[in-house]
This record gives sequence, C-alpha cells and structure tokens, in this order.
Amino acid sequence: MTTHVPCGIDFGTSNSTAAILGEDGAARLLALEGDSVVLPSTLFFSFEDQQIRFGRAAVDAYVEGVEGRLMRSLKSVLGSSTMAEKTTIKARRWSFSEIIGLYLKQVKARAEAAAGRSFNSVVLGRPVHFVDGDEEADGRAQGELEAIARKAGFSAVAFQFEPIAAALDYERRVQREELAVIVDLGGGTSDFAIVRVSPKRREASDRRADILASTGIHIGGTDFDRLLSLKTVMPELGYRTLARDGRRDLPNWAYFELATWHRINFLYAQQTDTKLKGLRQDAARPELVDRLMAVISERQGHALAGEVEAAKIALSAEERFRLHFPLPDADLDLEVARTDLVAAIGQSVAGIEGALAGCLKQAGVGAEAISSVFVTGGSASIPYVRGRLTGLFPQASVVQGDVFGSVGAGLALDAARKYGPT
Repeated sequence: MTTHVPCGIDFGTSNSTAAILGEDGAARLLALEGDSVVLPSTLFFSFEDQQIRFGRAAVDAYVEGVEGRLMRSLKSVLGSSTMAEKTTIKARRWSFSEIIGLYLKQVKARAEAAAGRSFNSVVLGRPVHFVDGDEEADGRAQGELEAIARKAGFSAVAFQFEPIAAALDYERRVQREELAVIVDLGGGTSDFAIVRVSPKRREASDRRADILASTGIHIGGTDFDRLLSLKTVMPELGYRTLARDGRRDLPNWAYFELATWHRINFLYAQQTDTKLKGLRQDAARPELVDRLMAVISERQGHALAGEVEAAKIALSAEERFRLHFPLPDADLDLEVARTDLVAAIGQSVAGIEGALAGCLKQAGVGAEAISSVFVTGGSASIPYVRGRLTGLFPQASVVQGDVFGSVGAGLALDAARKYGPT
C-alpha cells in the first residue's frame, strides 16, 4: 500500500464507517467487517484467549458467554470527567484514550486493507456539540479525539460537523438549488444544519457562505435506550420502589448506571457488591433487588441493555415487543409497547425539537423556506421521532439518506477537498 489518499471516518457512538473518494469522483464506503461497511463501535477483551475483538465479533463473543469485558458507546466519554478515569480489565488498568485508540486504529487498518492504500490524512466527523453548553469541555473532547487519531497513525487530522458531512452527501443527488435542513439522529447526539445545496455549488471549494446554521444537542439513540430501560425494565429490578421505611424510594444510582451503556462496566467494581447488599437490606421488596444483584454479579448488564435496544428497534415496526431475559430465580418477562417508548422519550424528543427550532432561528429563516429535509442516522428509524421532527416542515419534501453511511460518505468528499490526493 504505497499510494496515500485522504479518507473520512465517522466514529460513531454506536457504529462507525470509513470512506474514500473513488476515481469516478463518488464517495465509496469501505468494508470494515466482512462485506459490511458498518463496524459497531464495540470492543470485547477476552479473558480466555487474551484477544481483543471488534464490532459484531465483539458482540458475538459476549453473547456466546466468553469470559471477558465488553466496551461500547465510548464516544460518549469524550470531553467528560470519565476520560480522566481508568478501568481495570483483567490485571491491567486502561485509560479510555487507550481503548478508543485501539478501536480507531482497527478502523484505520481495516479501511486500508479494503482500499488497498494507506491513509495518512483523515477528516473525522464530530457532533456540533460533544458536550452541551460547555465550550471548554467541547474543545477538550475534539482535542482528545485528535490526539487519539494521531497516535493511531494519522499525520494530518481535520474535523467536519456531522450534519455538514451529511449535507455534502445529499448534495450529490440534487437537481436544482435547495435550502435543505439536515437532520442527523445518531447514537449519542442529534445534529442539524441548514445548507444551500445545488449541482453548481457542489463544485465550489469554499462552502462557508452556504452553511446558514448548524446546531446540535447531546441526545441520541443510547439516551432512548436508557430512558426506555428506566421506564420498563429497571422497575422490575427495584427502581422507584419503596425503601423499608415506606417514606422514600430506594437510591437510584445502580439503576442509572445499569441503564447507561458506557457506565455499565463501573458496576463490576469490587465495592459494588457491598453497596448492593446495603441496597437490598434497605428495600421493601428485596426480591426485586435480588434480580438487580444477579444481573450485576453475572455481568449481564450489556446483555440486558441489548435486549432493551432490541425492543426499541422492534417497536419502530411493531406495536408491541415481548422482552424475555433469563435470571437465576425469576426471569424477566414483560411486554413493552410502543406507547411505553413514546412516553419514555417524549421529553427528550421535545429537547431535540427545540434544538432544531434553534437551528432555524440561527439561520434566520422560517420553516416555509425549507424545500427539503434530509434525514440520516439510526434514530431516524423511530417513527415517533422522525414524525415529530419532519412535521416541523410540512411544505418540504422528506429525503431518507443512508442511515449509517451518509456522514461517512460526506466526510470522504470533504477529505478530498481539504487534502486532495497526496
């Protein structure tokens, strides 16, 4: 692999893609796991063969019961205090920068193998806000990701907002000038941009004047998982049940940790067992806390979170989903309805609506001026979320992008413009 070309990498909270510009001028997503161009942003540290698995192979090993440690939703820790912490895996203490670096280096290697070329230059996608309302933490998050990318082998690292990248991908198909709102509903954030697009404008190297606004909010698909879990599953483990004195609810710390993908592993610390025993002693219904303790002692937190995510996905197409999760004494067996999902995420979706309305205000245009709404990102598959957001633009046409690939393709287009062939 002697030819160097720039690439685009969409390192996502739940899934990642990589792309380059082909000889025909079109972006090409690269196969990262078998024939799939999507690699789940997941690692598994096996304690049995000491190997580190990535993507679906990581999830498969975990589901098959291989002893080890699953790590997921790592993008969510960028810019947070968690980045300063270390986590013990087997006998070694790992920083989160090291763990994210392992994954990003793997994406780079797989992308290079698929392209038959090496990559020195990259444009990485980033949310409009890594951290809401904290510019210092937001800048720190980008700096952390840049340092990780350089350590992974990239000598030149640039960034592009994810909704702008999606706009570049959308622009390839437009036949006339449009004022488009880009709605990118990801695993960790929801991001928006209002952009003028046209066949003529896409040839320009400087597009700053065409970007009327870009905003975002740190709410995404993993937040919907957490909220659905807290509403439907965690009460079966004792969440929001009374303490023994009958005057207050049980402390909720363990339930919030267990419902949050990137916090689950912290429950596997030695001191957790003592705290859970105290929680059980304090509970009016200790048999429910026994379920909680079983999930944690058996290290089944991610498996349970996976079932909640499966329920969320299924409820995009069906009205009801049967969630069954085996436990030693009393299995979890409950029906989850689409109305449960809507009730759980309604307030968060209102927050996303507010951020989108803020994007319009920032652009200085009314909803009637928008001619098209380009929708991408995994959470766009939830009918309730999609309907609430696209309903803000009743006169616009709705265009569905590649749910997982639009941002990566746009980043490759941006990389070609920023770097050119090298």
